[in-house]
Amino acid sequence: MTIQISEAGNLPAALTTFVGRRRDLAEVRRRLGTTRLLTLTGMGGAGKTRLALEVAAASATDFADGVWLVDLAPVWDPSLVANAVASALGVPDLGTRPVIDQLATFLARRGPLIVLDNCEHLVDACAELAHALLSASFGLRVLATSRRALGIYGEHVFAIPPLEPDDAVELLRDRASAVRPEFQVTGGNRGQLLRLCDGLDWLPLAIELAASRLRSLTVNEAVNRLEDRFGLLASGSRVARPRQRTLRGLIDWSHELCTPAERLLWNRLSVFAGDFGLDAAEAVCGGDGIGRDQVLDLLDRLVVQSIVVPTEREGLPRYRLLETIREYGRERLAESGQEQQTLRRHHDFYLALAERIADVWYVPVRQENLTRLHAEHANLRAALVQGGDPQATLALAAALRFHWCEGGFLGEGRRWLDRALAAAPEPTPARARALWVAALVAVLQRDHARANRWLDEAAELGERLDYRVVCAYVQSLRGALALYGGRLEEAVSLLEVAAAVHMGTGEEIGAVYALILMATAQTHLGDPRATETCRQAVALAEAHDELLVRAHAQSVLGYDTWRRGDREEALALMRTALENAQGFNDYVRVALMLEKFAWITADDGRHKRAGQLLGAARVLWRVTDTDVSGFGPHMVDRHAQCEADIVRALGPAAYEKLLAEGGRRRPDEAIAYALRTESEPTVTTPAPNPLTPREQEVAALVAKGMSNQQIASALGRSPRTVHGHVENILAKLGFGSRARIASWWTANQAPTP
Repeated sequence: MTIQISEAGNLPAALTTFVGRRRDLAEVRRRLGTTRLLTLTGMGGAGKTRLALEVAAASATDFADGVWLVDLAPVWDPSLVANAVASALGVPDLGTRPVIDQLATFLARRGPLIVLDNCEHLVDACAELAHALLSASFGLRVLATSRRALGIYGEHVFAIPPLEPDDAVELLRDRASAVRPEFQVTGGNRGQLLRLCDGLDWLPLAIELAASRLRSLTVNEAVNRLEDRFGLLASGSRVARPRQRTLRGLIDWSHELCTPAERLLWNRLSVFAGDFGLDAAEAVCGGDGIGRDQVLDLLDRLVVQSIVVPTEREGLPRYRLLETIREYGRERLAESGQEQQTLRRHHDFYLALAERIADVWYVPVRQENLTRLHAEHANLRAALVQGGDPQATLALAAALRFHWCEGGFLGEGRRWLDRALAAAPEPTPARARALWVAALVAVLQRDHARANRWLDEAAELGERLDYRVVCAYVQSLRGALALYGGRLEEAVSLLEVAAAVHMGTGEEIGAVYALILMATAQTHLGDPRATETCRQAVALAEAHDELLVRAHAQSVLGYDTWRRGDREEALALMRTALENAQGFNDYVRVALMLEKFAWITADDGRHKRAGQLLGAARVLWRVTDTDVSGFGPHMVDRHAQCEADIVRALGPAAYEKLLAEGGRRRPDEAIAYALRTESEPTVTTPAPNPLTPREQEVAALVAKGMSNQQIASALGRSPRTVHGHVENILAKLGFGSRARIASWWTANQAPTP
């Protein structure tokens, strides 16, 4: 049994202090320790998200597999809820299985806390997902926020109460002092501040919006203006004013107090899904009343007024609107008659961004471009949905080919391409490009039948349009299919032509890939030209300063070097290839590199390490829903020979143990694990299990989310006895909550081979 330590998670850094709600924080944490699904409910502006994030941050040490935020506000298609969770957890969507099944497999032996934020518009999809994932992972905990409960068995609900008066005044003071540093709560103004907060129904968002106005208003002026607006503050009546109307009225007031340009920007920003960058805001919102050079200044003004929130994603500075504020702005945008025009600008900006990145993909800033596309994922989805021109949408789906193939979104990319191709059947250049991209995605997913269908149409359309780039990619992908089908001579013949056509069109990177595939086939054939082909591919990749393509070429060269008898040089090349592949989500090719690394390592006599490397590769094969057989019978033979060598040297039991050891890593940790030398300590360290057999039984039931009463019934013991066992477990493991017991138990079970 081993204990795995992980500091994984993706919680954003808080930009403002968390004020008050200490009692609520403690109560939610207590409930999270005794239930596996807890939903925080309340109206918009009640503070659900902020409380959930504070609970999650405070609970981070309770979950060895991390605490993960999934923001569902920008997701409007119920079928994409599982994709949003996978993206947040870093689980690539590469296989052909439904994403929810891939998630269930990934979480089966893990025990993280997942925060599903803003579920109200996707309640059914969130309920289905929570049920499926909680059923698959006994260690998983889900903390949801929603305006209404998910309504599934086992859900516990915590209704967010209004702020306590002292907390409300402190929140008002904290936020007001940010825009007016000299602001203080005194004996002279405390009564008016309480009156102001009471008139705002103690709603956090309403109080924050009001606080931003104290930059230019006194407390008395703010109270009087709100009293005039609502006509209710003096009487304190609640009959005619539900809390929703209070917040709506305050947002109306905030909107009216903005300048015309500020209101216009607020409305236009509502078309963004989630957060956005300054360049996007300038392109989409500038013009017709707002100069592009005015956007930054207007954004700063809206930040001061708590309308826009500065944030960060993937290390990039970003902005966002709170969902309640965004919904209001979208209503006003629709009323103005500018909604469709703004949506077209949004689509045009992201199409131009995708095409610009695709055109310069193979340059030193490739990783930066991949990061940018990942940060824009929600807006790219929105652009694909909202594009009015089917041909433009098809062009966008094709331009995102690197995002789909190397960003970890193969499955989603395939769905968008299928949808776009069906909606735009006209024989255009955009369709020709999308056809070969769709074929590429199908090849990477090992769906050779679908790939051949797309390639047949792409070949015919490419010839008709005299589109030589498309014809070159068709030839190259047909060569790949021949290689993976074990037709090695045919593959070499096709790929020789493909490389020549690519070079003739100036698509040198297309030529590199064709050369890499050709060298692979030549190596397995024992063709003496393989070494020179490998060197050409490496040189061409280096000329473009292209790390990932260079890694692929170096991997093939390493394999060829091994076949020629130079193990030491082969191992050095494989390590270099893996180092260059770090930071990308190209799990399929990394799995191939690990396979070859294992084969060479076993041939070097280090059978233990080879078994661990095959275990690390197996994690990636499972995540990508494929295995080495997808790359041809020649690869299957080499894999089988390596396994036989390891079993012959160490025995089958030891081999299974090594596979399990190598397989305990997250997919994104596989390369770092492979590059670790055998003398270095592993991330996991053996530790004896300190629990008695009875305590282990109790820990297993705690991990299933059972209460002490339920455990007592299951084991035929009294609740007091079970309570004593739980206390002993907590003391022995040094934990402070039941959630940590569940996480520890899940992490320390023997993995299934």
